[in-house]
Amino acid sequence: MSKSNKIMIEAKGLSKFYGPFVAIENISFAIPEGQIVAFLGPNGAGKSTTMKILTGYLAASEGSAAIAGLDIRSNRLEAAKHLGYLPENGPLYDNMTPLELLTFFGEARGLDATTIRKRLDAVVGQCALDLVLEKPIDKLSRGYKQRVGLAQALLHDPSVLIMDEPTAGLDPNQIREFRNNIKELGKSKTIMISTHILQEVEAIADYVLFVNSGKLVFGGTPKELGEKGSLEQPFYRLTNHGKPEGVIAKEEAAA
Repeated sequence: MSKSNKIMIEAKGLSKFYGPFVAIENISFAIPEGQIVAFLGPNGAGKSTTMKILTGYLAASEGSAAIAGLDIRSNRLEAAKHLGYLPENGPLYDNMTPLELLTFFGEARGLDATTIRKRLDAVVGQCALDLVLEKPIDKLSRGYKQRVGLAQALLHDPSVLIMDEPTAGLDPNQIREFRNNIKELGKSKTIMISTHILQEVEAIADYVLFVNSGKLVFGGTPKELGEKGSLEQPFYRLTNHGKPEGVIAKEEAAA
C-alpha cells in the first residue's frame, strides 16, 4: 500500500527509437510514494532502457519522465537529489576501498564533511559493510560489491531508489539478504526494481509493471497478475501475446 498519493516516479508516453528499431514505445505509469514496484519482463523487453530514461542517463525520443515531480530532462540536477540509482553491473572503482569510494561519491555530490560522516555510518550499517570497509573493492565477492553499489545509491538519502536487476549473479543467501534490505528500505522510500525473476516479485513487490517487446502490457498487484497463486503462467501468456490463443492453449496443455 502507498503511504500517500504523491507521485514519486512518473513516465508519460516514453518511447526510444534507434533508427527503425523501437526499444520502448509509449510507456506510461505513475508510482506513488511508499511503494515497492517490480518492473517485470523478459530479457530485452525494454526494462533497462526505461530505467535509464527515468534516471536521466538516456534521453527519450518521445515523452517525459519525472522524479518526485521534477522533470528529469529540464530539472536533472534537482531530480538527482531525490534519486538513488543502482544499474545492472554498476561500475565501481576496483582500486578503491568501499570507504574511499563512498567518500569520493559524497564529495562529488557536494555533501559537507559532517554529512558524509553521518551518511557513511548510516549506509555502512544498512548494507553491512563493516567487515570490508577498508578492503580493495576488486577483492570483494559479487555480493559485497552489490552492497557497495547499494550503499553508493543510498549515500545522499534519496526518497526514490531505482535498481536494475539488483540480484543478478548473487547466490541464494545473498539474494535473501538483499531482499530483506529492500523490504526494510521500502518502509521509508519509493523503490522500483527491474527483474525477470518471478520470485523477486512474489517476495517484495506491492505493485507490478510488466513490459514486453517495448510495450507496457500490465499494471497491477502481484495478486491481480497471478493465476492460482503462481506468476509463471501469466508471465508466459504476456510474453507470448503475439501467438494465437489456440496455440498458447495447446502449448500450456502440453506443458
